[in-house]
Amino acid sequence: MSGKVLSEDALIDELEDLRAAGKTVGFTNGCFDLLHVGHVRYLREARDQVDTLIVGVNGDESVRELKGPERPLVPEEERAEVVAALSAVDYVVLFRERTAERLVGLLRPDVYFKGADYSLDPGRLPEATVVVAYGGEVRLMPLNPGRSSSALIERIRSAGWRGGGGLAL
Repeated sequence: MSGKVLSEDALIDELEDLRAAGKTVGFTNGCFDLLHVGHVRYLREARDQVDTLIVGVNGDESVRELKGPERPLVPEEERAEVVAALSAVDYVVLFRERTAERLVGLLRPDVYFKGADYSLDPGRLPEATVVVAYGGEVRLMPLNPGRSSSALIERIRSAGWRGGGGLAL
């Protein structure tokens, strides 16, 4: 994997150095199954607002829980590596839970980013409660309409592609 993909322990050590240097840390999370331009724009906009951007990538089992039994299309290690390859991303960490509450509480980013399709309602965005509790800030980012992995998969299916090489859409 990329040198930017770290374990939780290695990331905590790195964060100590960044905070000692006075750096502002941002965090966001998602499945990132089939990376698309909406992801790239979102991550670039988030990175422009902080000194360091960390991205939490859902593990395979949590993606299945969130998106259904046919997902993810891309295994967790590969999704993490692809996200890490983006210049806007400083570090990537995998997490296994459905939500990033535990990870957010552990990392305590200064700013937590999520797409504007979420709301600050704790039932819809449970990480927000954690961030507010330790004094961090939650920022909802504008969406890129029509840009989602699910929409992309549906367009592929509509075009009649049925997969190959073990990939069945």
